[in-house]
Amino acid sequence: MILWFLQNDICGHQTGFCTYKKSLVITLTLLCLCTAQHSTAVSSCSRFSKMNREIRKREHQGQLGDRGQWTSKTEYILVVAGNVVGLGNVWRFPYLCYKNGGGAFLVPYCLLAVVVGIPLFLLETAMGQYTQEGFITSWKKLCPLAQGIGYGYFMMKVYDFSYILVQVWALFYLVFSFRSELPWANCDNTWNTADCLGLFNSSNLTVSQTNATSAATEFWERRVLAMSGGIEELGSVRWELALCLLASWVGCYFCIWKGVRSSGKVAYFTATFPYVMLLILLIRGLTLPGAWDGIYFYLYPELEKLADLEVWLEAGSQIFFSYSLTIGTLNVLGSYCEYNNNCYKDCFWLCLLNSATSFVAGFVVFSVLGFMAQKQGVSVRNVTESGPGLAFIAYPQATAMMPLPQLWTVCFFLMLILLTVDTHFVTVESVITSVSDLYPKLFHATGRHEIFVLVVCASFFLLHLTMVTEGGIYVFQLIDYYGCTRACQDFMAVCQCVAIAWIFGGDHFCNIIKDMAGQRPCLLFKVCWKYIVPLLSLVSFFLYLVDYKHLKINDHYIYPDWAYALGWTMTLSSVLMVPLWAGGQMCLTKGTFVQRLSILCRPVKPPARHTENCKLDEQATVELNMTCEAT
Repeated sequence: MILWFLQNDICGHQTGFCTYKKSLVITLTLLCLCTAQHSTAVSSCSRFSKMNREIRKREHQGQLGDRGQWTSKTEYILVVAGNVVGLGNVWRFPYLCYKNGGGAFLVPYCLLAVVVGIPLFLLETAMGQYTQEGFITSWKKLCPLAQGIGYGYFMMKVYDFSYILVQVWALFYLVFSFRSELPWANCDNTWNTADCLGLFNSSNLTVSQTNATSAATEFWERRVLAMSGGIEELGSVRWELALCLLASWVGCYFCIWKGVRSSGKVAYFTATFPYVMLLILLIRGLTLPGAWDGIYFYLYPELEKLADLEVWLEAGSQIFFSYSLTIGTLNVLGSYCEYNNNCYKDCFWLCLLNSATSFVAGFVVFSVLGFMAQKQGVSVRNVTESGPGLAFIAYPQATAMMPLPQLWTVCFFLMLILLTVDTHFVTVESVITSVSDLYPKLFHATGRHEIFVLVVCASFFLLHLTMVTEGGIYVFQLIDYYGCTRACQDFMAVCQCVAIAWIFGGDHFCNIIKDMAGQRPCLLFKVCWKYIVPLLSLVSFFLYLVDYKHLKINDHYIYPDWAYALGWTMTLSSVLMVPLWAGGQMCLTKGTFVQRLSILCRPVKPPARHTENCKLDEQATVELNMTCEAT
């Protein structure tokens, strides 16, 4: 009788009673089931659980509108893998491992991957999958007070666009790799100086040549970059680099112009082919003379390094960087998944893939560096570099010493280009998705998405022309150093853990993951979200501020004061979004302080779905009534 009243009366009044009705119906139904035989009750509860998950799935599918979804689970896995496996795996992790104790570095790296990396990876992915929104509006649904985190993500993402410059430089090198003689192997070029040292003469240094520079360094600084004296001297646009920049942005546009429907198809090639190149370079590297000397330097454990706090900070920084944490990407990619996707299992495998790729990339890099050191008659320590120095000086120099140098150079730069293509188009797509979800009526209409993508790509192409000038490298390094710092990521990690684990509720969030994935996260995840991640991130944040040092180029160029001020403005532009948004919303919301705080900490559900939710609840009630009668 009570069930009949709830079914026919409450939904006839306010749709806002739907949530209350649903919980009450479920409670009464469970009481009914408990009076039945044990086997029948278990079977009924199982059917109810499946039916409830199907209702949730239909609710979320109804909220998608024209937003789209991944065509298949494979596309999602490939796009995420292509995004998280990037430059950090190839030019950052191997050097950090060598620098911070070799094999001993794997101890803090693996430990922090378990207690920080995987929990945050799951948190951000599950957020997107549950809300089906970008990294701005997802916070509005879960915790409106914390929506500033999404705007902070937005600022960091815009600065991340500058990494397209790596793709530009790699394209430039790729073109020169087809020459019969690699131009960075000799000093017979117009850009070389009197102090240039040819590739095969580097072991014959005389006293008068102690200030010599390698041919590879001069090619990088004088031919590719044509470096000016500083950021104050931007100079003219390098038309060759500008063409490479145009090609990169055009390629990005066609990767994402149809949203996930196009980017998912592109990932079949861009996410898998780098592994083919990595395997080829690994086999070639391990067969080179001197390769094992390089690997020894890479993995030789220095256990005393474990007592150095800087080693642990470097390991944590690498986890954040390579897993793409606290910048909103995982949130957006997860938002295109089906509601019932097993994000819990996906996170484990994707994190394992990322870390394994980093480890294998170390063999690729250090086997070649060991070969180069033997050829030049120097220690591996003298040829070890990271970042652009590894990709555009050390590694091209090493491949030039091999038989068939053009082949190995082409393989390396093809791999580098595809690694950057994946990361870049996902970065741009995440920003476009989040802005589109913020204004769905404007950007979700037919044909408008393509126009919006075109406007974004064209605008940033014009902005990035400043970075293909003679002083462009100084602009790039400034953005790289200040735009998305360790401090920014640490601060965002603290904020999102507090918002989800403390305000929204860690238990509630675990229940949501169980409802979506069919499996509840273990207790460790909740402990990490509530205590471990915020604590470690806070320590890292304050240590960054204490140990802060001004950016220098080649250890001698010091930026002007206005450039450092601009850099800190970029850093604060993302960090301050969180308190500014929270303060602004508290001022704009009506009521007492406690009432306003309560409203802004309460999850928001779209009112347009209430009517349909009631209909779905009615269907659930009818089936549950029949179940009770049968038992």
